[in-house]
Amino acid sequence: MTQTLNTQQRASLTLWYLVNASLSTYSKLLAAFGTAAEAISVSSSDWRALGIHPAHLARLDDSGGTDQVMTTIDSALANSQYRIIFQDSPDYPLQLAQLYDPPPLLFCRGNIARLHEPQIAIVGSRKPSAQAQKITFDMAQYLAQAGYVITSGLAMGVDHQAHLGALTLIDANTANLPTHGGGRTIGVMGTGIDVCYPKNHDGLFERIAREGGCLVSELLPGTPPNKYTFPRRNRIVAGLSLATIVTEAAVKSGSLITARLASEQGKQVFAVPSHIDNTNAEGCHHLIREGATLIYHPEQIIEDVRLQSERSSVSAHLGSGMDSGSSDLQDQPHSKSIDPLTPSAKSLSKTASLAALDKTKIEVSPHLAKIYQRLDWSGQDLDALIKVTGLDTPSLLSQLMELELLGLVTQQGGRYLKV
Repeated sequence: MTQTLNTQQRASLTLWYLVNASLSTYSKLLAAFGTAAEAISVSSSDWRALGIHPAHLARLDDSGGTDQVMTTIDSALANSQYRIIFQDSPDYPLQLAQLYDPPPLLFCRGNIARLHEPQIAIVGSRKPSAQAQKITFDMAQYLAQAGYVITSGLAMGVDHQAHLGALTLIDANTANLPTHGGGRTIGVMGTGIDVCYPKNHDGLFERIAREGGCLVSELLPGTPPNKYTFPRRNRIVAGLSLATIVTEAAVKSGSLITARLASEQGKQVFAVPSHIDNTNAEGCHHLIREGATLIYHPEQIIEDVRLQSERSSVSAHLGSGMDSGSSDLQDQPHSKSIDPLTPSAKSLSKTASLAALDKTKIEVSPHLAKIYQRLDWSGQDLDALIKVTGLDTPSLLSQLMELELLGLVTQQGGRYLKV
């Protein structure tokens, strides 16, 4: 669907270009002049009196450059390359409007309806361990199967696995084989909507847009990646989501920035533990020590988010009841909102699909059950498995081989772990 901008939208977009997507400058000009249309109609001397940066003044004086940029964007909108959602539009995500520094507009590709569905963010290391990649993929797949949208930052590593997991759902009607096209994911970009970064993720970007997901950026088209754009992206990832999961991260990483932002927004932060000597997971252990919720299964997230929502709903209802003098829910007006209870309710009808994702519910032959239950994602050597199972070496090796042939176990460096 093509998009044509009205006068007010065009003024907002023009001002956003003139200030080079600077949130503080945009807000300062709106506060000074009232509207975007008025702000772009004054002279550069009026801007200079407010202490506006010289680079922005130069853009204001360069009407030809502004016209060229706007013509390029108009052409992209006419060709449906992307859409723009403005802050006063009903399509603008309510959860972002509640931020203290909401983006005045969003460039979007794909299914914008995802922005209004309950979301859970998954973030982490760009160079995760094999175990963290597996955990991330499985958690994203499980939560997407339960009805949640997985939001992440499109980076390498954990972000990549989170998006892939949400795109690869399980169809219980086809022998639990993975299927594509679920599209329950949102990728928040640290570049312009037309700039793919990392460059080798162009296939992922296209899959998200094509298969029902959504790509989002507050930055102007053509904006390249830099160290300042990614923290801005992180605040949107946290802002869109009901909760944030960190599956593996170092102490000094962007993932902990996202977790901190989520916490500051009053949202729950979950962290996956790892070995104490795993330096790549020190960030998760730090978060847990600081109060993040330790998790080892995605069902814990669903339960906690549901409880948090119920408490919020009760508090909001009581507050509105006191204001209006009535406690009757039916008398309260219904506003556009994100309902995190809906996915959990939907998940009740997907028991078979969820069971296929829950590794503890996989059915194995009775003679293999004992050893399978003793295996984990960390891996154990033969001596450890002999000790916990009580099996002799030939029997143990035989059963491990059977599990490997079934695709349930793998061997890495002499250690056996679940797949």
